[in-house]
Amino acid sequence: MTISRLLFIFLFLRVSIVHNSHFRGGTITWRPLNNTPSGSKAQIQIRQRYSWRRGAAMCTDTTIATRVLIGDNTAVSCVSGTCSSWSSLTTSTYCTDYSTLLDVSSGEKYVTKNITLGISFSIAFVSSAWFANLVVGANSGWNVVNRINTLVRPDGYINSSPIATTLPVIYKAINRQHVHVVQISDFDGTDELKCRWSTSLTNNTNTYNECGGVCSGVPGAVLFSNNCTVVFTLTQAAVYVAVAIQIEDYYDSISTTPMSSVPLQFLFYGYAVPSGCSTQPSIIGNRPNRACIGTPIGSNVTEYVIAQIGCTGKTIIDFTSSSPVGMTKSTIQNPSTGIYQIILSWIPTIDQYGPQGFCAGAVDSTNVQSDQWCITFLVGFDSPDIIRPSVVQGSASPIGTIFQNHTIFSIQTTRSVSRPKRNGTYIHFKDATTNTIVQSYDCGWEPEVTYTGFTIVIRFPTAPWIIGHSYYVMFDSGVASGTEFCGPESAPITDPSFWVFNIWDPGLSSSTTTTTTPPTTRTVTTRPVSTTSVNALLTTTGIVATTTYSPSTTTSTSSTSTSSTTTTTGTTTTTTTTGPSVDIMYPKDLEKACQQPVIIMNVVSMFAMISMQAIGMFVAFSKFATMFNPSKVQAQLRYAQRIKKLNRH
Repeated sequence: MTISRLLFIFLFLRVSIVHNSHFRGGTITWRPLNNTPSGSKAQIQIRQRYSWRRGAAMCTDTTIATRVLIGDNTAVSCVSGTCSSWSSLTTSTYCTDYSTLLDVSSGEKYVTKNITLGISFSIAFVSSAWFANLVVGANSGWNVVNRINTLVRPDGYINSSPIATTLPVIYKAINRQHVHVVQISDFDGTDELKCRWSTSLTNNTNTYNECGGVCSGVPGAVLFSNNCTVVFTLTQAAVYVAVAIQIEDYYDSISTTPMSSVPLQFLFYGYAVPSGCSTQPSIIGNRPNRACIGTPIGSNVTEYVIAQIGCTGKTIIDFTSSSPVGMTKSTIQNPSTGIYQIILSWIPTIDQYGPQGFCAGAVDSTNVQSDQWCITFLVGFDSPDIIRPSVVQGSASPIGTIFQNHTIFSIQTTRSVSRPKRNGTYIHFKDATTNTIVQSYDCGWEPEVTYTGFTIVIRFPTAPWIIGHSYYVMFDSGVASGTEFCGPESAPITDPSFWVFNIWDPGLSSSTTTTTTPPTTRTVTTRPVSTTSVNALLTTTGIVATTTYSPSTTTSTSSTSTSSTTTTTGTTTTTTTTGPSVDIMYPKDLEKACQQPVIIMNVVSMFAMISMQAIGMFVAFSKFATMFNPSKVQAQLRYAQRIKKLNRH
């Protein structure tokens, strides 16, 4: 009996040790399903995301596809504030990501709660334990604490908490200073967001210990609050440090009390720089880091995550990721030398309305990881599209053949757009003749690019065009950005035939040179009416596009013969005929030429009209004076009476 009990205790302790040293970080966020207050309660959607040691929370492609719950099943409890509306919430989540290399699994889950309006309180996931290989907080417990606030905002709406997205484990070389930007956002687009270290002091926003045993988990690190940037240096190889921060939203820049507080906890792992080439891989591709992509509910989403190796001879062996529920990832593909990719596939559901983050990191064959690359899918919203120029005076101006001094260009979009939120978003004008970039404008800040409703306008201070050259325009991802939330971005456009224009060459249009070389004594040349025909396709500038062809020449040859010998006489003559120069009159020239005659005609017409009006008025008033003269009226009356008397007699 005693042996059985000891065996049971041993097994229990062993299972507990395996199970309780598995936490790898997490976050809790929330938003109202309807941000307009109605009644006494609001439906608040709680989002939980946690990461674990994969050996303790097994995740596979199958568990992702079938939405299997993983992780702890601990209760999330109310720890401060008005707790009367809170009911128990468990922490098991649907498997979304895993890495066999990093031995980590991640999961996410949404649960909706009915919360009384006008209250605030803090909820916490408190359990144990982290693991032994930590610089600070080895084998300690974790606290993940969030502040929920249903007080109506000054603008009359219910608040939504900020959102943060990160990889659970991020590799960084030791003895080097690193700058890491945490990707944060807020559905209330006008809020001021700030980050701070989580603290164990109870005078914080949550009035509760926010970080358990990993408070100040990154020795010497500095956190810049306004842009949530961590600057740090790792000093130990093969050891982890835990990052514990709170992201808080303020109504405006002068507010001093946050409306909510969101926890974010993740890990940095230090590695010794390998010998030889140690350049880390990088994630490239269509979407830049921090891109925002409009994603309608129920749409089929396909995105490529493309990585490039940093050193010759290395390969990409893993993509670590943090994904929304339901997103699947292909196996690693190697489409060309040094390039590796995975394909994301996803159909967003109604409960995923709003921002959904995705992050990735590429790991090469020497276990060097790329910088974190994150994008945001804005579910329930469309990205604007730049409309392809298709007809004259249509969606873009100019197209076709234009003058060399043209400086104003515009193109239309499918939705109202604004300036992108990211610098480094370019419009490129390329010379197709030399295949070089003539001009690039950063749409994030340069004043030459302006946004008005559905139109993007580009103004060149000086026209850089070369006569006779052809040009085309290319757009980075996000040149056209929507006005909602993070600004859903237009897709990049790299097609050189998308928007094309040519610079008019007056030399080709003003004269035509014809050269005829008759081979023998008699030449008959048949010339068409003109060697220049008008192209039926008009252009936006009104310049006639011409097509030049050579005249047809018919030649007959005669020979002179005698009885003894045959002699062929040939004479080669070159005749050059130059057509008369055609004077080109521009609209401004026509306006100047007609200015004086128009003024003279206006003056003559004015004097003629004045004279005619004066004569007409004189005749009219003379007639009226005669008709209504009192003396004449009385005389006519006396005459009528006299005639009446005579008739009586």
